[in-house]
Amino acid sequence: MKITREVKTGILAISAIALFIFGYNFLKGKNLLESDRTFYVVYKDVEGLIPSSPVTINGLIVGKVKSIDFLNNQGNLIVTFNVNSDFEFSKNSFAQIHGTGLIGGKSLSVTPVHDKAQAAKNGDTLPGKVEEGILDIVNDRFTPLQEKLEVAIINANTLLTSLNKTLSKDTQEDIQSALKNLNHTMQSFKGASGKLNTLLEQNQEKLNNTFTNLDAMSTNLNTFTEGLSKVEIEKLGKDLKGIVANFDKIANDIQGGKGTMGKLLKDEKLYDNLERTSKQLELLLQDLRLNPKRYVHISVFGKNNKPYQKPADSIQ
Repeated sequence: MKITREVKTGILAISAIALFIFGYNFLKGKNLLESDRTFYVVYKDVEGLIPSSPVTINGLIVGKVKSIDFLNNQGNLIVTFNVNSDFEFSKNSFAQIHGTGLIGGKSLSVTPVHDKAQAAKNGDTLPGKVEEGILDIVNDRFTPLQEKLEVAIINANTLLTSLNKTLSKDTQEDIQSALKNLNHTMQSFKGASGKLNTLLEQNQEKLNNTFTNLDAMSTNLNTFTEGLSKVEIEKLGKDLKGIVANFDKIANDIQGGKGTMGKLLKDEKLYDNLERTSKQLELLLQDLRLNPKRYVHISVFGKNNKPYQKPADSIQ
C-alpha cells in the first residue's frame, strides 16, 4: 500500500502539534507521560517563587511548581505543585519556600511528617511556611549595626568639629613643636644606642674576660663549698666532746679535793698553815722595817749596841 503525500503531511502536522503540547506542558512543570499527584499550598508572599521551580523532599527533586495564582481579594496566593513520587507523607506535612543560594532562585521543599493523621492525597492543601533567606538574615543583622555605625560616625564628626574649634593656631603650633622635640629625642636615643653598641663592640673582649673570671670565681666558690661540706664535722664534734669531758673531770677532781688545787681548796689545815705562815711573814717584814737594828748590826767605832726597845707601833 502506497502512502500518499497528503497522509504524510497530516501525520507530520499531528506529530508536531503533539510535540508542541508535550513540550509546553513540560515547561510548565507537567509531564504528560507520568502519573503524579497535585497539591496546593497558600502563602501571603511567595518570596520570588516562580512556576517550574523545583519541588524537593529531603533534598531530592520530586516535582515542579505548576502555577501561582491569587486566591482572594486579600492578596493571598495559592501555589499548585505536583509530586511524581509514590513517597507517602501525612496531611500535616508542610511545604516551605526556601532559597537555593545567594544568587539562586527559590524552591519549594516538602517536609514530610509521619504521624497518625491521614496520608496526603491528590488535591490536598498542605500548610505552608516561608524560610528566611540569607539576604533577609544579613539585612536583619546588619540593620542594627548600620544604625550604631551611623551614630558613631556622627559622634566622631562632632568630636572632630569640637576639636578643631578647641585647637587654636597657637595650640596647633605647640603640638607641632612638641612633635618636633619628640623627633629630636628619638634621634638622640638612636645616637646613644649607636654609641652603646660601638662601646660594647670595642670592649667585647674585656667583657668576655670579665665573664670568664666570674665563671672561674664561681667555680672556686663551689669547690670551697664542697671542701667545707667534706670536713669531718662528726669527728670534730667528738673531739670537742672529749675536751669538755676532760674539763668536767678536772672540775670534779678539784671539787673532790684531789691534786694540789683540790687540796688547796678542800684541805682546811693546809689553808690554816698557809694563812699562819703568811701572817708570820707579814709580821717579820713589818718588824724588819720598824726595827732594823735587831737584825743588822754595824759598828764603825766599836760602840756597844743600845739595848733593844720595843717600839710603840710594834705588831703584837
